[in-house]
Amino acid sequence: MQLIRKAETAGFEYELIKGDASSDVSSLCYDSRKIEPGCLFVCQKGAGFDSHDVISEIAAKGAKVIVVSRKCEYPEGVTVISVKDSRSALALLSAAWFDFPSRKMTCIGVTGTKGKTTTTHMIRSLLMHENKMTGMIGTNGIFIGDTHTPTLNTTPGSYDLQEAFADMVKRGCRYMVMEVSSQGIKLHRTDAITFDIGIFTNISPDHIGPDEHRDFQEYIDCKTRIFLQCRKGLVNTDDEHADYVLKNAGCPEISTFSEKGKSDFRMENIECISEGIFVGLKFLFCTPKDSMECLVGIPGEFNAYNALAALSAGYMLGLSEDTLKNGLKDIRVNGRMEIAYSGSFKVLIDYAHNAVSMESLLDTLRQYKPGRLVVVFGCGGNRARDRRYSMGRIGGEKADLSIVTADNSRFEKTEDIIADITGSLKKTGGNYIEIPDRRDAIFYAIENAKPGDMIAVIGKGHEDYQEINGERHHFLDREVVEEAIGELRKRGKLTS
Repeated sequence: MQLIRKAETAGFEYELIKGDASSDVSSLCYDSRKIEPGCLFVCQKGAGFDSHDVISEIAAKGAKVIVVSRKCEYPEGVTVISVKDSRSALALLSAAWFDFPSRKMTCIGVTGTKGKTTTTHMIRSLLMHENKMTGMIGTNGIFIGDTHTPTLNTTPGSYDLQEAFADMVKRGCRYMVMEVSSQGIKLHRTDAITFDIGIFTNISPDHIGPDEHRDFQEYIDCKTRIFLQCRKGLVNTDDEHADYVLKNAGCPEISTFSEKGKSDFRMENIECISEGIFVGLKFLFCTPKDSMECLVGIPGEFNAYNALAALSAGYMLGLSEDTLKNGLKDIRVNGRMEIAYSGSFKVLIDYAHNAVSMESLLDTLRQYKPGRLVVVFGCGGNRARDRRYSMGRIGGEKADLSIVTADNSRFEKTEDIIADITGSLKKTGGNYIEIPDRRDAIFYAIENAKPGDMIAVIGKGHEDYQEINGERHHFLDREVVEEAIGELRKRGKLTS
């Protein structure tokens, strides 16, 4: 394949240093451990390794064309081209290698601090309600039809993205919906994609630190960049930063949604409902032309915003009124307000892992009037410490009992993280206990539950691992809850 020439048609820009840019190549590669003879190799600088430093080895292994983004010693017998940014180059080359698969689907991208996962699941549910084959990519992995493939990142690398898109097209998908993380935008993973609809849900200080964004300004600018690659935009105008987003959005057409202000799409009369087996929401969805009553099968008033974003996108896509009314009635999302047990007390699992989402979650659960509201949580290591202080404060102010435990401690000591959390929790006067082992913490919450309690196990949601000292060990909150419930049943303390 004359890959470089094909990528040029998508705006790929480069300088030919030596050789022939029209050369056919056998494959596209960016991992020096996976080089194939005759491939085009893209050099990149990572956190701990720069493949520019081993360019001679890359050529010796059989690379035919090498893409560089800085000066180095160029080996003999290979074509070398120079680009301004190798990550962006890889995105465009990957799209060309897989024959631009995203162009063959209607693409919807969702960005925001919270709500991305639930919103994408909701959009997919609406599309599938009309039997529209839809692929989805995000925190919970890659979904194509009924198949699921786990991923390490919310927004996978550009080559993996394009490979997944190609698989979607091959298997009959005509729609694709994905979470677009700020890191994915910053690292140019989505550069080769034009979204038919780009959605901004909300933004608040998060993902700021040495390994993420240097400050909030960079964070919001990365989020806003999604609109530079969209045909239509959809913005939540109830967010306090909406004016900045709208001012800097660069797509041809922008629509808005809100509960509180004037917008193209609105919701009114939100109700939290628990009737029979249905636990969720009901509200009036108002479009530019009419309004309709919609059911959403996920508890939590904050999920009404996620549903409003999804319904607004569905309306823009031309979905039927029946789909808009009923397409979210049976929606379920792993680790997002997921009911893990419902009996004399309730246990739910949620991914809330920062103060904003934690506060919203606990405020919402109060609306269901629990006897006690118990929250089991920790914080990830090697991340901004402000998150620990603020989550500790929220736990103390909003829960009747906080059980502070481990999350993904990474390379920090769990006890040090817990100390940061409880340092701010103590100041609120809230009740808490420390149980460093997460399994023990969940068992304690369930074994000591009282009738009417609502227990929220938060922070990890769908994640099926704990990361400790660089190693991931299998751990899924839902499985531990089920194990604890099973133990109570064996002892005769639960009959349902």
